[in-house]
Amino acid sequence: MKYLIPILVVGAGGAIGSIMRYLLTVLSQRHTVSFPHGTLWSNLLGCFIIAIVVSLAGTTESLSPAMRLFLATGICGGFTTMSSFIYELTKFVQDQEYLYAGGYLVVTLVKEP
Repeated sequence: MKYLIPILVVGAGGAIGSIMRYLLTVLSQRHTVSFPHGTLWSNLLGCFIIAIVVSLAGTTESLSPAMRLFLATGICGGFTTMSSFIYELTKFVQDQEYLYAGGYLVVTLVKEP
């Protein structure tokens, strides 16, 4: 029973994050299907939100452990996606779209110092 509440909190957040990622992908495909904007933006926004959650949790008492699990592990974990990123990157390479592949890789993985 001790582990049930955290599992449910993460699962609820994960469901919300996954739905948000799907909607962002669908909306972004209205503008272009040649570049995976939905995955890129969900990964960038998710990482940004996780950074805010971690910063708040480390400097204030405003977020409970359950809220951190819900926001960072649940919502952001469901919202971000490494598997779609790898699939789309591989597809660019297979299609010999090396400029898109390189740009996508850099924008997704390179962070500010």
